[in-house]
Amino acid sequence: MSYRQASRDFDAFLIDARDTAMLQTTNQAYTMVEAVLTVFRRRLPVAEALAFADLLPPVLRAIFVSNWDAGALVQPFADRDALTREVLAFRGDHNVSPASSIADVAAALRRHVDPDAFERGLARLPPEARAYWR
Repeated sequence: MSYRQASRDFDAFLIDARDTAMLQTTNQAYTMVEAVLTVFRRRLPVAEALAFADLLPPVLRAIFVSNWDAGALVQPFADRDALTREVLAFRGDHNVSPASSIADVAAALRRHVDPDAFERGLARLPPEARAYWR
């Protein structure tokens, strides 16, 4: 059932993310979401990244793992400002995400997942990973 509903659920999520971040289009929201997910994924070992992916709805799960070089070195978590700069640098001129992108995506995501399952899954990740989604 979750796959039959996946496109509609993803559209609703993108609209929510767009509105939360006060962006003008869902294309802009897509880039923001992709950037936030990619920056997070770069900081997780494969097993932890896959465990996190399981917490996501189907289309977000696909975005999270797309174009992933699973053999790349895991980057350390940095402070929020450094992570935000990395999100804003994603795709350069094609990214109009606000400085609140990580918090905006986190807020929208929490409205589109099972909150208890999401919290249980985050609890298995390192503190820095959990903090990313607060």
